Amino acid sequence: MAKPKVGFYWCASCGGCEEAIVDLHEDLLTVAEKIEIVFWPCAMDFKYQDVRDMSENEIDITFINGAIRTDEQEEMANLLREKSKTLISFGACSQIGGIPGLGNFHDRDSIFESSYGASCPSIDNPDNIIPQTSTKVPEGELTLPAFHNTVKSTDQVVEVDYYLPGCSPAPYLTLNAINDLLAGNAPEKGSVLAPSKALCDTCDRKESKPDKIVLEEIKRVSEVELDPEECLLAQGVICMGPVTRSGCSESGEGRCVRANMPCRGCYGPTDEVEDVGASMISAIASIIGIEGEESMSDQKVEELMDSIVDPAGTFYRFSLATSYLRRKLKDYAPGK
Repeated sequence: MAKPKVGFYWCASCGGCEEAIVDLHEDLLTVAEKIEIVFWPCAMDFKYQDVRDMSENEIDITFINGAIRTDEQEEMANLLREKSKTLISFGACSQIGGIPGLGNFHDRDSIFESSYGASCPSIDNPDNIIPQTSTKVPEGELTLPAFHNTVKSTDQVVEVDYYLPGCSPAPYLTLNAINDLLAGNAPEKGSVLAPSKALCDTCDRKESKPDKIVLEEIKRVSEVELDPEECLLAQGVICMGPVTRSGCSESGEGRCVRANMPCRGCYGPTDEVEDVGASMISAIASIIGIEGEESMSDQKVEELMDSIVDPAGTFYRFSLATSYLRRKLKDYAPGK
């Protein structure tokens, strides 16, 4: 029998998901023996035309990582969907927008201005030249992909069959997903290929979590020496474990939590959570400053609110593009 054909593609992301494939280590060799890699431009010399020349559904499984930010990425997402029997949204940026999705708090013009304009301290650009989709030079015409006003997750552009969450996905989840799919043991379409429980439910520190957490203030990690055994949220730092899917480590305790750092929410929502940020904001609002709140002054309330530095980036660090907010409404142009 012919080996299953597999492809990998990298959209708007840092490249960590590509490294997650390499992080399979010697297991990568075992997987490579079972499949034929027909598209992986990050690692091998494949061209877009190679995909265009393929038949419909010729690729058995394609992993797309990264959010959709440009025309080129949108075109390739549509092309790979057409050529693939199974398409997997691989990693937080592809699944829920990820860090690139924070760009939705700004519009295209303001992003270009901050990167290439006079307000950028590291740029000397007196003519205020910004990237253009087409530029004439003596040798001919140079082109760049159009930069969209809105960052989207993969499933906001094409139909996705499965999701592998994380920044980046844990190697054991990736290996399990590949083996299950190759063996024909795939779950229901649309499934997230990770445990459904919240990180708090599997965390080694859950026994130290009080039945009722009451916080007088929110602390930043840099301001406190964290106890490596105690619940991080109970210590006053924002840990997204209550609303975030587990699975980032086989042991159950999250990779970040194991390093004595709070969960940031990269594995996305559990099946019971619609919006990671809104759910966590609600949770924090129910436990902070509730002692003596009846007599609390407006100034004290403001101080409590101000103790959460960058609430948008904290609660929507990975999930803005797929949240209720999606992006700021100013200059919003649907489909761009």
